[in-house]
Amino acid sequence: MNFPEIPDFLGCRTPDAWVQAALADQETLLIDHKNCEFKAASTALSLIAKYHAHVDLINMMSRLAREELVHHEQVLRLMKKRKVELRQLHAGRYASGLRKVVRSHEPVKLVDTLVVGAFIEARSCERFEALVPHLDEELGKFYFGLLKSEARHYQGYLKLAYQYGDAKDIAQVIDRVRAAEQELIESPDPEFRFHSGVPAW
Repeated sequence: MNFPEIPDFLGCRTPDAWVQAALADQETLLIDHKNCEFKAASTALSLIAKYHAHVDLINMMSRLAREELVHHEQVLRLMKKRKVELRQLHAGRYASGLRKVVRSHEPVKLVDTLVVGAFIEARSCERFEALVPHLDEELGKFYFGLLKSEARHYQGYLKLAYQYGDAKDIAQVIDRVRAAEQELIESPDPEFRFHSGVPAW
């Protein structure tokens, strides 16, 4: 991986069974990837609205939202080119599972939310890296191009968490989120999504 700190940050690698499931169902992979980019932009915008006094957060999230929407449009173009039809996909368990470990009171709620954001971006980066060697040239090149931006987003979320939180507390938050994230990635999952666990279907 171009970003060796990401596997160290994450508790585990993507299981091979998930990679095989993704290669076997690239239509669902693309549709859910498109949805993830839109959700990432929406999350950034909601953080701007909620934490309107945090200038550094607003600047980063504004840039991030624009970039995620560009990725959303790029996936849509790929889908159109490949004749992948849009269809409704309900969200998988991943993001909601991570949100369960977020504390409900401020200012630690913001810190926990930022750490969760860092894990989501780091996992996205790691999944692109796991898929790239197995994809056709066009999709592989596109996903390889996303590696840098996902890594940058991971770093940005983590930097903000340390800016707005206490370093000792953040170390404990990272451990807590890492354990929850690893469980979601390594345990059987009844459906395939971009961030799903081990295929149980």
